[in-house]
Amino acid sequence: MKLGVSTYSYWHFTPERVPIEHVIEEAARLELDGIEILHRQMTSEETSYVQNLKRLAFIHGLDLYALSIHQGFVFPDVEVRRENIDHTLHCIELAHEFGIPAIRLNSGRWGTTKSFNELMKNEGHEPTLPGYTEDDAFEWVIASIEACLPHAEKYGVILGLENHWGLTYTPAGVNRIVSALDSEWLKVTMDCGNFLSNPYAKLHQIAPDTVLVHAKTYYGGGEWYTLELDYAKIAEMLVGVGFQGYMSIEFEGKEDAHQGVPKSVEMLRQAFN
Repeated sequence: MKLGVSTYSYWHFTPERVPIEHVIEEAARLELDGIEILHRQMTSEETSYVQNLKRLAFIHGLDLYALSIHQGFVFPDVEVRRENIDHTLHCIELAHEFGIPAIRLNSGRWGTTKSFNELMKNEGHEPTLPGYTEDDAFEWVIASIEACLPHAEKYGVILGLENHWGLTYTPAGVNRIVSALDSEWLKVTMDCGNFLSNPYAKLHQIAPDTVLVHAKTYYGGGEWYTLELDYAKIAEMLVGVGFQGYMSIEFEGKEDAHQGVPKSVEMLRQAFN
């Protein structure tokens, strides 16, 4: 397994973005293998910007291994779903331009729970929109991802569906979508911090199709919540299913990232050794 860091670890959606160039330099200083780029953290999609990030990563001996995007397909309005499909297709092409082989994909959620704290209290589950069922939403998501798969294959970019809030707040939801499409271009991004109760049993259920792992850490206390995760136990589980990909650090603590990320690196190296 390889160890990298998401640029998100240094920027938690505050008004002032942390430059991705700075994260590349930090990742090299920590002797990591690569970085994951958060799409919303990019300051541009101009070719010159993209190519310069590629140049910097190569000079520093780092892979660009994933692009983390935001989209969702849980919308009754077919035009809104189409907009999200188009955004996903665009991001597949952008990942290809970077030379990035995978993107983080979301199912999306109903949006009926407006408070994030309330959503976390319910472990990511929320009620459906009036007049619709979860089966409706699964149909929308499966059809929308299916529309993206030819593009993913054409450009050589794996879609990694994350266990996130909404339809994928349970392993059953993740596996229902992935198994329905049965494509080599749709796999799983395992987020170790997104199952808020009984995480190990749930992570084990999505492990066989996992191609990328988000290793959440919370030094200084979590920005939104804190989990005590046993990464030695998670490492053993991943080894058991033959996972050989990237552990991508998503530092989500209140401590300064320049202290929290190095602590995360040390902890994960110890856990995986």
